[in-house]
Amino acid sequence: MLLKELREEVFEANLELVRRSLVVFTFGNASGFDRASGLAVIKPSGVPYEALKPSDLVVTDVDGRTVEG
Repeated sequence: MLLKELREEVFEANLELVRRSLVVFTFGNASGFDRASGLAVIKPSGVPYEALKPSDLVVTDVDGRTVEG
């Protein structure tokens, strides 16, 4: 999967949490993992959902090292 696609999926998943009233304020998040590349994408803590953009999402490797974001 392309990193751009994974970011988009994780972004949409986080917005869905808000639409379904599953999060309060900035608490909680959704993440995604691409086994082929070994990269994970996650919403950073403290970022308001209404201000969230796909580019705000953090990319890490399987060891938890930040790759982007």
